Amino acid sequence: MAALPDAVERLKRRLTTITDLRNAAQLLRWDQEVLMPPEGASARAGTLATLSGLAHDLFIDAETGRLLEAAEREAKDLDPDSDEAALVRMTRRDYDRLTRLPTAFVAERARQASLSVQVWREARRRDDFPAFRPSLQTMVEYARRTADYLGFTDHPYDALLDLYEPDMTAREVETIFSRVRAVTVPFVRAIVSRPAVDDSFLRADYPEDGQRAFGLMVAEAFGYDLRRGRLDISPHPFATAFSVNDVRITTRYQRRYLPSALFGIFHETGHALYEQGIAPSLDRTPLARGASLGLHESQSRMWENLVGRSRPFWRHYFPQLQRQFPEPLRDVDAEAFYRAVNRVQPSLIRVEADELTYNLHIMLRFELERQLLEGSLRVEALPGAWAERMEAYLGQIPPRDADGVLQDIHWAQGSLGYFPTYSLGNIISVQLYEAARAAHPSLEEEIGQGRFGNLLGWLREHLHRHGRKYLPRELLRRATGSELTVEPYLNYLRRKFGELYGISAGASAAAGD
Repeated sequence: MAALPDAVERLKRRLTTITDLRNAAQLLRWDQEVLMPPEGASARAGTLATLSGLAHDLFIDAETGRLLEAAEREAKDLDPDSDEAALVRMTRRDYDRLTRLPTAFVAERARQASLSVQVWREARRRDDFPAFRPSLQTMVEYARRTADYLGFTDHPYDALLDLYEPDMTAREVETIFSRVRAVTVPFVRAIVSRPAVDDSFLRADYPEDGQRAFGLMVAEAFGYDLRRGRLDISPHPFATAFSVNDVRITTRYQRRYLPSALFGIFHETGHALYEQGIAPSLDRTPLARGASLGLHESQSRMWENLVGRSRPFWRHYFPQLQRQFPEPLRDVDAEAFYRAVNRVQPSLIRVEADELTYNLHIMLRFELERQLLEGSLRVEALPGAWAERMEAYLGQIPPRDADGVLQDIHWAQGSLGYFPTYSLGNIISVQLYEAARAAHPSLEEEIGQGRFGNLLGWLREHLHRHGRKYLPRELLRRATGSELTVEPYLNYLRRKFGELYGISAGASAAAGD
């Protein structure tokens, strides 16, 4: 391999040190969610503040700016698609933004977020929103200050959204959500007027060890390499990576509700496959992660829903699941199971929502976040506003805050601006899947045989290996040949759930048009 240009090599060495510090902090966050004893919270918050501050200080230092300028001069002669040119290009984007954030602010924000998560965890357990309210107020204030430091034109939300979905604006999200809402709401109403699908057998007794065994078997079949990964338990399922060779996932088990952990494992495996598929040459650089959280979420939702909730998948895997749990599934067949795990039922909990109503949960959070940031909604009024929108969108009113405003970890972490990426991921997942199926027309037959190599191979080639070399719009255009478009996703929902509930294609297409 040819030697790197001198200035690019010097920049890369500095960025490797910064990446190592960030990965160390991420490892401590994983430990905080999975293994850390509760009394470790205060010390952990201090350690995370130190590491976050050190990494940020090194990155925004004038020396980084000098190295970057020198590397940019050399990069003019490099192939724009090379790793080196991409590293310089993306470092410039990050540097121009992150130098606006003072180091002391970044360190204290990390400390407060760590403490806030511990408060949230206990408040959720006790169903005690008032106990969490001061911490949430603090994290909202940090989000506002972050937006002010970064700068924005139309709305403070744009500055935060850009951290997760580069170059996307709140106005664009609202346009997309308006289209999805217009189709989804009447479609859901039409479906819930039909006879309910029987899913009672999903609430039988499913021992945790059996759930874990089956979930891991499928994860490995998808392509998750357990030599470079592991599965653990956490209050809120997540995936995290410290290297392309150390990518971990978690789930949570409900003994009397099988889909929770099962599809949680499928979902997090999708994230892990993305991280494990990044080119080794990008490891320990800022390019060794997903291009955006929307693209990342497209992977988790694809493997969870387009694959894991498909009819071909369960025709193949249901006999194995039945052998794992013979008693509760004794009188169930693959078709009944497929229909049960795709039942449309407006519900309280986002992570347990069906495919059709899921986006309504995201829209609710998006609207509340914008109001919190602009100050038109006070934190103390949040539970009431949550209940109002839940009733309007899903016909559900949370009986307790633990099933409402306290259910997600994101606000405790200060991650305002994150939620829209879930719905963007749903939309992108179909766009990518259709491109993969165009390249491999027998994809669904292969899924029905428990073979996922062609799907994973296509994703590795067109998405995973590139890591963060390109901005998400360009990467999606390279992979699919088109810009982000919502219509393939809406057509997928109409076809799938129209067939499941006996609603004609014409009637379902008319919904919202």
